[in-house]
Amino acid sequence: MLKNYLTLLAIAVTFISAPSFADGWILDSHKSQLNFISIKKGSIAEIHQFKILQGQYDDQGNLTVNIDLASVDTHNVVRDGRMKEHLFETDKYASATLSAAIDSEIIDAIAEGASEELTVDAILDLHGVSKALSIDVIITRLVGAKLSVVSVKPVVVNAADFSLVSGINKLMALAKLPSISQAVPVTFYLTFNLKRN
Repeated sequence: MLKNYLTLLAIAVTFISAPSFADGWILDSHKSQLNFISIKKGSIAEIHQFKILQGQYDDQGNLTVNIDLASVDTHNVVRDGRMKEHLFETDKYASATLSAAIDSEIIDAIAEGASEELTVDAILDLHGVSKALSIDVIITRLVGAKLSVVSVKPVVVNAADFSLVSGINKLMALAKLPSISQAVPVTFYLTFNLKRN
């Protein structure tokens, strides 16, 4: 009887002390990064990023990441301004949104320190256009009730798919460049903290 009681007590303590995945997760923007690479003149590659990200993974398995397009950082103030005005048109399209559904049972089953590689079917809403993307990610359960979601390989975003070609042409004209690639590789490292009620 005592043995059964102690077993039940141990199970209860484990359940109470373990992080609950049902509460959902909030993106930690200070420990997350989204980078993209532009290629000009056929061979000159430059790495840029968006500095402000928001997102969550809720108890229904819905992942949402909002990208503040005005937070683009190319390490060149003039170029930042041109991208905001002529490429992203942030006065009309302030943000881009990536959304996906990931089975919460898969996340729940990842032990601390372990990882799971998944192919995620996502939707990118950018510049007024929504398009399906297939994204390979590694999800890792970190110490301290945290999750990391990392791109396994670059996600190639094509400017033509999101009505961005005219913006790229405008950037080329302003910078007097012979070419800017319309295929843009994107990588990311996202960290989520367990939501506390």
